[in-house]
Amino acid sequence: MPWTFTRRDAFRTAAAVTAAVGTSNTNAHAGPLRDRQPPGWVFGRFTGARAVAEALLANAAACVFGIPGAQENELWDEFKACGVPYLLPAHEFAAACMADGYARSTGKPGVLCVVPGPGITNALTGLGEALLDSVPLVAIVGDVANGAKFKPFQVHSLDSVGLLKPVTKCVIPVGRVAEIPGAIHAAFAAAVSGEPGPVAVVIPYNLLIEVADFRVPPPGSIAVPFDRSAFDVALGLLADKKQRVGIYAGAGCMDAAPALVAVAEVLQAPVATSVSGKGVIPDCHPLAVGWGYGPHASEVAEKAFSIDPLHPLRSGVTTLLAIGVKFSEVSTGYYGNPKISRVIHVDAHAGNLGQVVPADVCVHADAGVFLSKLLEYAELLRRSANGHLVARIKKLKCDSAKAADTIPATKCGIDPLHLIRTLRKHLPDDALLYTDVSVSEHLAAEHFPVHQTRTYFNPVDNQSMGWSLPAALGGQRAFPDRTVAVLTGDGCLMMSMVELSTAARAGLAVKVFVLDDRAYHYMQMLQDPAYRRTTATNLAKLDYRSLAHGFGLGYIEATRPDQLDGAVKAAVCHAGPVLVRIATDYGDRKIRWIEAVRDRYTKELTAAQKARFLARIAARELTNADKSSD
Repeated sequence: MPWTFTRRDAFRTAAAVTAAVGTSNTNAHAGPLRDRQPPGWVFGRFTGARAVAEALLANAAACVFGIPGAQENELWDEFKACGVPYLLPAHEFAAACMADGYARSTGKPGVLCVVPGPGITNALTGLGEALLDSVPLVAIVGDVANGAKFKPFQVHSLDSVGLLKPVTKCVIPVGRVAEIPGAIHAAFAAAVSGEPGPVAVVIPYNLLIEVADFRVPPPGSIAVPFDRSAFDVALGLLADKKQRVGIYAGAGCMDAAPALVAVAEVLQAPVATSVSGKGVIPDCHPLAVGWGYGPHASEVAEKAFSIDPLHPLRSGVTTLLAIGVKFSEVSTGYYGNPKISRVIHVDAHAGNLGQVVPADVCVHADAGVFLSKLLEYAELLRRSANGHLVARIKKLKCDSAKAADTIPATKCGIDPLHLIRTLRKHLPDDALLYTDVSVSEHLAAEHFPVHQTRTYFNPVDNQSMGWSLPAALGGQRAFPDRTVAVLTGDGCLMMSMVELSTAARAGLAVKVFVLDDRAYHYMQMLQDPAYRRTTATNLAKLDYRSLAHGFGLGYIEATRPDQLDGAVKAAVCHAGPVLVRIATDYGDRKIRWIEAVRDRYTKELTAAQKARFLARIAARELTNADKSSD
């Protein structure tokens, strides 16, 4: 990702949103002026650790996720002293995912705090997920000592800045104690500016115990991009009423959902979303068609965007308005979206525009500003009510729901789609559902209707297995009175299951549904057609009842289809955290995403590569040799 936000830029941003930081003086006994401190200011004479806590409070940080360590004990003590809320996970990977889950559910930057060395390296995967999924995080990172305190071979003395650069929008190293509040203000501003993402502030631990005078005002407002000239060109294309517009909306529209719906109604445009964008339009809306618009995604969306053979002159999208969205590998099914004649691409990050899918017009603009401006020209853009389109979408949805609710018989467990439909039946509309990297993420993306913004979440672009459980804990911490559920596979759960203990310790009432088939079934579906065998995909049989009770959770299980409805209802009604084992049998269920991606990948192979694959398959079929699964 072509971020060019440098340390110099960071402090320029800090200068734009803060006043000059006061210089230190020698009166070490002057206490902080808490009783006279203006609201939102970092104001007084105190330590760098106190300055961090005050700056976090000034930026309305509602929770810090992390684990104390030698370089940050002073900081964590100040968190307690200043009333900065925090949550202790069991692992720093989970700290990053918790901050991510908090940020996605609230729309505000999530905050994590880790030590250098292993604290950073453990958190890298979660930070990378946030970067590629455009989630705003602020990472406060303690570092080894600098300046006169520096000595070689300090514990944890890896290159903190170098490690963090690839997984953040920018890293802001702090060189003097007086810089701390400005650096944190700059980090919060950078995390939400343009395309959101994680930003790290690296503070040598010796600065946390140094004292300075601080006179730093609250963070200022953040400018949003809007390219007026490109908007005018896009407006002209959208005003051409011969064009049938379809909207492809991403997470960048999450805070502009009412405007998006209004624009869709003006344009009479079907609305498809990316996976991350699910919820920007309620799935029950007459113009909502699901996620994606190609063979890999929602069948409703694919057909609604394509030409109806019965009415070829009145159907099919001819102009695509892609807004607040990237054409990433997962959301495009390995870049397999069908070509549309005209494309208008709107995004807050100029580097995303025209990538993967060439655009006729690229508009560097915040999605909310763009949509609001379009509504100012509503009468110029308005189409007549398209009854044919609405009726077609309604029928497609009915057919899809009927097919999804027709669950085939299984031999030794429950079809995962049956679980997904049952979850939708029993979860409140405002419940938060966090899915993980199992085959079922694609089933849920298509068949779990979402009715409100910021209620459906998936680790889309880094595909971090184990993400959903800690991310859900972040969401539950943000919304303790709402139902929060996890849909995960047994392989994913193994990667973060220790955080079940965090749920019990912190009283976070998440409902964890684990699809148990004792295998990496996703990998089996990819491996078996190509190799006629599977390798390194079988998992251990676990005693989930003992596991749940050992961690302090409630436990429910369903091993037969007739048990599923009662099990899901009981879990949703359970007062505390609960682990629900779903004995899973995928049977012969096909996954649209996998089938489409496999077809596209096969088409891109050279003739020689295809010949090699086919020869290997034929040999193994003929000899029936080494077709074992392990």
